[in-house]
Amino acid sequence: MAKASNPQAPLTPAVLHILLALSQGEGHGYGIMKLVEADSRGKVTMGPGTLYGSIKRMMEAGLIRESVKRVDPELDDERRIYYELTGAGRMALTAELERYRGVVAVAEGRVAYGQ
Repeated sequence: MAKASNPQAPLTPAVLHILLALSQGEGHGYGIMKLVEADSRGKVTMGPGTLYGSIKRMMEAGLIRESVKRVDPELDDERRIYYELTGAGRMALTAELERYRGVVAVAEGRVAYGQ
């Protein structure tokens, strides 16, 4: 997984999906899981073990951090922890998306020319 010191390292699929979800703004665990499922049109489902294990490693790597709790007691559970991207997390996401674009360009070139 990419670390804050090396945002160019490849990301796991779970980390990529979490970073994509958080690129829209802060989110809590359940919200992240639902956004990943919605973004992937149901093709990617993430259980709590995968999500929270990934979040722990991402925090250790400096890709995300806990954000200041924004709790509205009428709308939210005060126990929810919100997460947000760090600058390193945004750089890692950008690098990964560039890597994907490169792979797609190669694949499209091969398909177009029958290679």
